[in-house]
Amino acid sequence: MNGTSKAKAPAATPAVAATLTVGLATGLAAVLAGLYGGAAGAETIAVDDHVSVLPSDIPRPARGMTMAMVESKFGAPQERHPAVGQPPITRWDYHGFSVFFEKDLVIDAVVTPNS
Repeated sequence: MNGTSKAKAPAATPAVAATLTVGLATGLAAVLAGLYGGAAGAETIAVDDHVSVLPSDIPRPARGMTMAMVESKFGAPQERHPAVGQPPITRWDYHGFSVFFEKDLVIDAVVTPNS
């Protein structure tokens, strides 16, 4: 040795590693939600192995709207799918988009291929 030593950092415990991973994932999700929540809409198109994101101006319900608000603003859906899972997730299909609810609140609205 040449008189200098490098201190070795202690290994992270599994709990610390999991906390860091969850923190990073939560931060990334917050950034993506901020980007997604902007005024511009987008449509994801998947054909074969290629995925493209295209701008979309199709009006859709906003996250957090209730089922009653969606039906009041957009009318009755073409199809109401039964809730599945816990918490219950429900899908309503309209011409051009589908709305996904957790319990009674919109969690996402996506453009569908028939638009």
